[in-house]
Amino acid sequence: MRNKYVLTISKTGYMIYISHLDMMRLFRGAFKRAGMKLEYTQGFNPHPKLSFAQPLPLGYSSSCEMLEFELKEYIDPKEVLNKINSAIPKGISVSACNLLDEGKKSLASLLIASSYEIYIPVKHEMRSDIGELCEIFLDQQNIMVEKKRQKSGPIEEIDIRNLIHELSGELVDDKIIMHTKLDSGSLSNLSPELFLHAFLQFSAIKAGREEIEVKRDALFFNSCQELLAI
Repeated sequence: MRNKYVLTISKTGYMIYISHLDMMRLFRGAFKRAGMKLEYTQGFNPHPKLSFAQPLPLGYSSSCEMLEFELKEYIDPKEVLNKINSAIPKGISVSACNLLDEGKKSLASLLIASSYEIYIPVKHEMRSDIGELCEIFLDQQNIMVEKKRQKSGPIEEIDIRNLIHELSGELVDDKIIMHTKLDSGSLSNLSPELFLHAFLQFSAIKAGREEIEVKRDALFFNSCQELLAI
């Protein structure tokens, strides 16, 4: 019987301010409280077989986080779902639990893109042309941004245009709501922060980063067959 699973998780409210490492600790504790034993790796430094498809940046909300894990014994996915939801705090919720096929690649290795909703307040300028502005932004042949390759390394200028797959936006009341799909994963990854910096600079929209809300709403994988096996 297969003992590999994946949870689909939402993160909202004050929980958006807990880090990726804290999320890992939170779920390790939740499995323990729920009486479900995680499988561990072998070797000198064993650790639980528990991993997210992609770490969520601090301060982001999400409706689509995927947590892959393995249990020591088979438990029906519906029972896993009920037990884990009873052991996690408000602001974290699990909407689905599914079995994963043994021998499949990890979700992290299959991930190729993520999509985001971005909410930007517009107090001084009403950008009713936001849809057209998004089109003009994507029509650029190159979108150059500065990035540090390593924390202590030099700053380099990189072109992120080919890492942005979709971009649209509209003005709703006093907020710009944008939707974008970006490269994500181990092979190619664009930080939403770099994208946001480039767009704000291009559009000259005046909004402090602390005023902007970002939500991850979908993860995309490089094989429909692999994804459907979830």
